Amino acid sequence: MWPSSRKSYRSSYFSISTSTLVFVLLTPLLFVSLIVLCSLVPQKSLTAFSWKSLEILSSFSMGSSSSNVGDHDRSNFNVSGSLHDQKLRKELSSAERRGFVTSGIRRIRYSRSEKVEAILAKARFSIREAARNNSSFISSSSRRDDYVPQGPIYHNANAFYRSYTEMEKVFKIYVYEEGEAPIFHDGPCRSIYTTEGRFIHEMERGEVYRTRDPEEAHVYFMPFSVVAMVQYLYEPGAVDMDAIGNTLADYVHTIAHNHPFWNRSLGADHFMLSCHDWGPYTSSYVPLLFNNSIRVLCNANTSEGFNPLKDATLPEINLKFGEITGLLGGRPPSERSILAFFAGGLHGDIRHILLDHWKEKDPDIRVYEKLPHDVSYETMLKNSKFCLCPSGYEVASPRVVEAIYAECVPVLISDHYVPPFSDVLNWKKFSVVVGVEDIPNIKTILMGISEAKYLKMQMRVKQVQRHFVLNGTPKRFDLFHMIVHSVWLRRLNLRLGALV
Repeated sequence: MWPSSRKSYRSSYFSISTSTLVFVLLTPLLFVSLIVLCSLVPQKSLTAFSWKSLEILSSFSMGSSSSNVGDHDRSNFNVSGSLHDQKLRKELSSAERRGFVTSGIRRIRYSRSEKVEAILAKARFSIREAARNNSSFISSSSRRDDYVPQGPIYHNANAFYRSYTEMEKVFKIYVYEEGEAPIFHDGPCRSIYTTEGRFIHEMERGEVYRTRDPEEAHVYFMPFSVVAMVQYLYEPGAVDMDAIGNTLADYVHTIAHNHPFWNRSLGADHFMLSCHDWGPYTSSYVPLLFNNSIRVLCNANTSEGFNPLKDATLPEINLKFGEITGLLGGRPPSERSILAFFAGGLHGDIRHILLDHWKEKDPDIRVYEKLPHDVSYETMLKNSKFCLCPSGYEVASPRVVEAIYAECVPVLISDHYVPPFSDVLNWKKFSVVVGVEDIPNIKTILMGISEAKYLKMQMRVKQVQRHFVLNGTPKRFDLFHMIVHSVWLRRLNLRLGALV
């Protein structure tokens, strides 16, 4: 039986069909070809994550030059990139299409992260509707004494007000508890870095926006202070910042190891805040933080990687004693005898150009490197019609807010700088922008502004002032809330479902 069996086996082996043989021979070749093709397809790099913009920020730039809330030309709506009903339906996320927008969250089978995204989806829908609405939106819960944004200082006052009220209702921020003071959970509350420390302290107090449940958070705050890192970790004269950068990298590694949220979004729903000049460079030690996360920075320089679609400008405020007492207000326009004023050191190329052309050369353009001992800096601000705000070594300058506090029209002189809250505020309506190349023409430019236009601009500076006031206890629409609103907008501009 055995020989017969062997003969049968050999017969079946050599009688294989031609098609089967071809398949066996070609399969390895097909497999190798597939590998080669896959290698040619661009792969998503963790360090080159690309934001999927939802065009929420464009909702604030629609026809807003009118002084009436929501008064805009519908043709501007088309040009700006905001969405009509039909296009909007196409752009809705799967969560929105399943009924979250119109019906709320009703199905318990959705995960908590889906519910968080659904809340944001409803807010986006509401803001877009408000941006298109010709009549102002006033919340039913608003009190008569509440401030309602209106006028040309806003790109779209109606959209801003709806966005702000939506933020107040739903926005949740989780503050990581890892790390110890003074580098973490602490910061300076006076000096030129005031805004960094005050924001960290307010988030640590947790009276508004903060949630202790990370699963319900929309964004995650990393409460480290670059100012403290420089103070405690940097050795003067060191050729690099490795001690600071490695500390930050270790911190991010820790929160990524202890929590799932960083890895879930590749850091896109996380934010940092820094008013130190080294803030942007420090963040570069963690590529995901630099490229993906929301960075709230005083040094908002687009030539150094600042991306207005995901990053936000932090106003720089120099509170020497930690208080704004005596800083707000100034003389009425008719009593301001100085056309333009600046006093400051030779920090950076722009100031060199400014002082070379104007230092103590014209009684109308008062430019000083150092004020005389008997002259008050604050008094000069309050007596000037225009306050020159040139960049120093970096693009940010505390003089912008100093001018607004003194009700003096700011004159912005910088390259690559994104002014604070510029997605909401229309800076052209209450400030003057002068290019570096036009520094020799400053007097001509300012003298060319009519008295009527100046009076309107000065009145708008007084109106916008509330958004830059740093209160001991935050008040609606003040600096703290505006910073949070900038983070809120950038979170709205990201749909995490696009990552999956």
